[in-house]
Amino acid sequence: MNALEKELTKQPIFLERNRVGRVYKGGLLFHDFLGDEKEDSYLPEEWVASTVQANNPGSTIENEGLSIIKDTKITLKELIENYPDEMLGGKKNFNVLVKYLDSGIRLPIQVHPDAEFSKKHFASTKGKTEMWLVLNTRKDACIYFGFKEKLTKEEFSELVERSKTEKDLMEGYLNAIPVKEGDIYLVPAKRVHAIGKGCLILEVQEPTDFTISPEYFCGEYELNDEERFCGLEREVALSCFDFTPYGEASYAPAKKIPRIVMASESYQEEDLINKEDTPLFGVKRYRIKKNLLLPKTPGVYVIVKGTGLLKGKDYQKEVKQGDYFFLPYDGGEKFELISNQEESLEVVSCFE
Repeated sequence: MNALEKELTKQPIFLERNRVGRVYKGGLLFHDFLGDEKEDSYLPEEWVASTVQANNPGSTIENEGLSIIKDTKITLKELIENYPDEMLGGKKNFNVLVKYLDSGIRLPIQVHPDAEFSKKHFASTKGKTEMWLVLNTRKDACIYFGFKEKLTKEEFSELVERSKTEKDLMEGYLNAIPVKEGDIYLVPAKRVHAIGKGCLILEVQEPTDFTISPEYFCGEYELNDEERFCGLEREVALSCFDFTPYGEASYAPAKKIPRIVMASESYQEEDLINKEDTPLFGVKRYRIKKNLLLPKTPGVYVIVKGTGLLKGKDYQKEVKQGDYFFLPYDGGEKFELISNQEESLEVVSCFE
């Protein structure tokens, strides 16, 4: 272990910005949240502390999607692979991917595999269950979640073909749900969904980039078969959709209400997603009025509101809205987040 890497595994790890290309435009709302240019582009996602390479066929960007540790050329993935004890407390992989994404258009109707489907068709042990925390919205923002009425695979396949000439057809077959800042949804694998226009979302998910989106268009961009079916045969890809739940049963259980775990003069801790919701990952939110000692749990920390100070022995760093870092196992219980006390410091932590 060289000196630099040894030091990195003992403290919060900040990373280079990591905008990732997609076929849809977005990112305008990153301006207020991250200080980026006030524009939509084809870099509508920021992959946060990512150990996952983007599935972008034809991309010429080497290792697109992998996070690089700030002021180094070392990827977070490499550091975890080389020092699993120090980084993860003995686990081999960090099985969570965190993203910011801002949709300038409605994304294609899509679905993600569960572990069983991934094992059979993608040679992976991970599916792509995910959760969304809405951070901000544009006017009339909504999500599309679950089928409105019962459909068969055959009926759905016919609608897919019609989408080649009727671009907005699919919207009418899914439940359109208005969203606002603070809304939380858990998106099970195999559940049909789409993020609508105008949603800035913090997404926490299993660490894969498997998406089946059979519609022919994403906005004005015509998707090819590789992009639509994620490299699978059409009928195999369509079998990933779960047609069992529909109507209210397909979306109502997905909305989650924060649950207060504890409250003190220093901070309030909330479960946004816990093991009762899914065994795949956990998400907490801390509203820090004074200070919070970071637990000995490796994970990703995202500052979603306010400003403050990250402090440890011989260590001090100012943090603000939009900042994020990875906390190694060996850094736990050695650092604290301190609010500037003019306003609560709001922090989301994402972990296995």
